[in-house]
Amino acid sequence: MNRLKIVIILILAGVFLAGCVEQPSSVQPTATPTVQPTKAPATITLNGAGATFPYPLISKWSSEYNKIKPNIQINYQSVGSGAGIKQITARTVDFGASDAPLTEQEYSSVSGILQIPESIGAVVVAYNLPGIQKGVKLSGDVIADIFQGKITKWNDPKILSLNPGIQFPAKDIIVAHRSDGSGTTFVITDYLSAVSPDWKSNVGKGKSVNWPVGLGGKGNEGVAGLLSQNPYTIGYVELAYAKLQNISYAYIKNKAGKFIEPTLETTANAAAGAVPTLPAGDASWSSVSIVDAPGDNSYPIGSFTYFLVYKDQTDQAKGKLLAEFLWWAVHDGQKYSSELLYVPLPNDVISLNEKTIKLMNYNGQPVI
Repeated sequence: MNRLKIVIILILAGVFLAGCVEQPSSVQPTATPTVQPTKAPATITLNGAGATFPYPLISKWSSEYNKIKPNIQINYQSVGSGAGIKQITARTVDFGASDAPLTEQEYSSVSGILQIPESIGAVVVAYNLPGIQKGVKLSGDVIADIFQGKITKWNDPKILSLNPGIQFPAKDIIVAHRSDGSGTTFVITDYLSAVSPDWKSNVGKGKSVNWPVGLGGKGNEGVAGLLSQNPYTIGYVELAYAKLQNISYAYIKNKAGKFIEPTLETTANAAAGAVPTLPAGDASWSSVSIVDAPGDNSYPIGSFTYFLVYKDQTDQAKGKLLAEFLWWAVHDGQKYSSELLYVPLPNDVISLNEKTIKLMNYNGQPVI
């Protein structure tokens, strides 16, 4: 093969090889988009304050609701009904809670408050008597005399007459009561005012009263502490606190003359008669009471406990979240009541609450 042919062959081979090499494209490839991590919904806190009476139940609701809606935190401060009413009145919380309905004066001075029964509970007359764990019977007039300092010894004839067979000690009675504005105080003084004309004229009923005798404790927790730490003490606490602290409590003589133990059933019996006459959620509840209720098996010292919220919400998104929580609490949340010794709401009360919650609005538009 001559030199010219070799050159031609080399040139053709170079052209062929060049065609086999991939040339850079003039079209730039599309950049792969950066995938942003999904942002978790912002945590929203609904702040509440008020009654110590329902605190164990509201605490349970808070944790259970957070499992369903992890971005919603329910922050409830157990500060007493009086403080709760003050805070919702000042709009420093999203909701209040009270064991006492608003008085006529409170209702008329605070525009647009809704009162939503959340549960029903019993107030017990609790005692610390070494050696006497159960079975003490008391009547309203005797309790009134003890809390006024007119009966001062455990072996007083009036106590002995109600309790044949029990050997009471000749010890001074120490009275324990609430030191803060309290719905629990309202319930017990409402009861004593209903059964003792002497109490009604001398002390009366209210979230705070001038106690003639005794030691003050803050919250149901404080009174429970006084009872646990001081032998020969008598006081009043919500049933759940007595059970949790293993504190003894009395059977109370009811309107029918029967000595009744505080239980879910006997407390529900007392509430049943009031249900058909309950007012609308945006009306006054000042006359609502289930103390000294009729019925052979009705426990005479109990109350509805209430959420307090504004009908007109100032934050649309938060108002909706609040209404959804309240709706859940008076429906699904009721299944947690019995285990904590609160009476689940009757169906008629749930229906009433549905109408009330639907009144919550933002600029005239319902939030749910």
